[in-house]
Formats: sequence, structure tokens, C-alpha cells
Amino acid sequence: MIRFLADENFNGAVLRGLKRRIPDIDIIRVQDTEYYRAADPDVLAFAASEMRILLTHDINTINKSAYARLSAGLAMPGVFQVPAEMSPGQAIEDLVLIVLASEAHEWGAKVTHLPLK
Repeated sequence: MIRFLADENFNGAVLRGLKRRIPDIDIIRVQDTEYYRAADPDVLAFAASEMRILLTHDINTINKSAYARLSAGLAMPGVFQVPAEMSPGQAIEDLVLIVLASEAHEWGAKVTHLPLK
């Protein structure tokens, strides 16, 4: 199963909707870890150490850190960038589809932008 790490500003309504749709989904929030308010490279390193795909609304800065990890040959289980203006319902539907129809290894070393097309 895909394991997620939700960035500290990730929409709580989306997280709650995912939990309702997939009760056993494995999601932790950055703010519930020692990486709360940490820099992007540290959050990505934590995600990699835990083999968790990062869920973020951060379209502007996370890319640089994610691609820097890849350029350095460091592990990166993946990033799903969900635009903040995307409706929670659409974000939930896309993420449910991802969880039910794919495996975590398919998203490794990728920055994926939602919505799915």
C-alpha cells in the first residue's frame, strides 16, 4: 500500500476525506512529527527514510528540493503536488484512484502534479 506524508499546510478536508474513503490508508502529518516547520530538504529526507510519498500544496519551492535529491542520487519516494485551488472532492478522487490502482514504487523519483489527466 502507498504510504503518505502530508506537508504541514496540506488541506485537512482532503486528509479526512481520504480516511473516510479508505479507512486503513497510511497517512501521517508533518506537524505530528519532529519535522514540523522543517525545511523542505529535511521533510523530503524524512519522507524518504519512512518510504512515504509527500502530499503538498507547495508548487513553488518543493520542486527544487525534490529535484536536488534526485540529482544527488538520493532516494525520493515521490511527491504529489495538489494545487491549493483544486477542490477537495477532486483531490480526494484523484488520490483514491492512485491508492487503489497503483503501487508506491510506480511513483518513486517523480514529482506528479494533480489533477490526473
